[in-house]
Amino acid sequence: MAPGATSTGMTDETYDRRLTIRILSLFLASSVFLPAQTPKPLTAREAIALIQQHSGVSWAGDTVDTIKAGNPDTPVTGVATAMMATLDVLKKAAAENANFVITHEPTFYSHTDTTEPFQAANDAVWREKEKFIQEHHMVVWRFHDHWHRMKPDGILRGVADALQWEGNESVTDPNLFVLPRTTVRDLARTIQQRIGIKTIRVVGDPNLQVSQIALMPGAAGPQRHLPMLRRDDVEVLVIGEVPEWETIEYVSDAASEGRHKALILMGHVQSEEAGMAYCAAWLKTFIPDVPVRFVPTPDLYWQPAQAPSVP
Repeated sequence: MAPGATSTGMTDETYDRRLTIRILSLFLASSVFLPAQTPKPLTAREAIALIQQHSGVSWAGDTVDTIKAGNPDTPVTGVATAMMATLDVLKKAAAENANFVITHEPTFYSHTDTTEPFQAANDAVWREKEKFIQEHHMVVWRFHDHWHRMKPDGILRGVADALQWEGNESVTDPNLFVLPRTTVRDLARTIQQRIGIKTIRVVGDPNLQVSQIALMPGAAGPQRHLPMLRRDDVEVLVIGEVPEWETIEYVSDAASEGRHKALILMGHVQSEEAGMAYCAAWLKTFIPDVPVRFVPTPDLYWQPAQAPSVP
């Protein structure tokens, strides 16, 4: 037998190659009959970690962006973003099989969602809401501080898009916009129609011609409102809400003095909600294998002449 040959007459190299091919063929053939691996369900804890990774900002230890109810290791069947996790919102989310609710504002009636006073009082309203969350195996997580800290601010970006103001913002300040000249009345009407607000309030001359707008959704407070109003390149400030003795009174006095200033109050929820619709679109870019949807928060206010019918 020739040196380096096997009993079959093949060289060691040829024999090894054929043996390797044979082993691989057997492995591939057997793998056809292996059961498919089911992907491990995404938990609420893992979904939060993905959001933190994709936010692009450092995650602060002192934050309200924490789980407000539910077990973080609950498998996620669906994600619902909302401006506020009202009971109506939670019911809509549950009906759509979304058990991970991402809310921008508090769930339990205070900025820090402190529930001890409600527990001590055995409060019936709090108890029923908590019970609903538990019975539907839901997890409620707040996404407020870091959604605002992102570049661009997630709320401001969503609201500007909903108002169709994109492309009109200042290159130096994302809160400033220059729009085609209009009256304060028509500007308020446009905002009301594009956002879908039932009740909107305006301070100042309705016929004032304006084009330079500052948009500050939510409740930024007079410490941020007043520096904007002092600027010569801001004619109208558009906000969510503020106590009536603060920014509202300031603009009222400015208008009485004949200054070129006006204020439009959209309401807190209505002024920021489009930012949570934008949040749902953003989440869809990296949350895998789970439906993501936006659930609107009902507009609670109504005028006596337009009282809603009671079911």
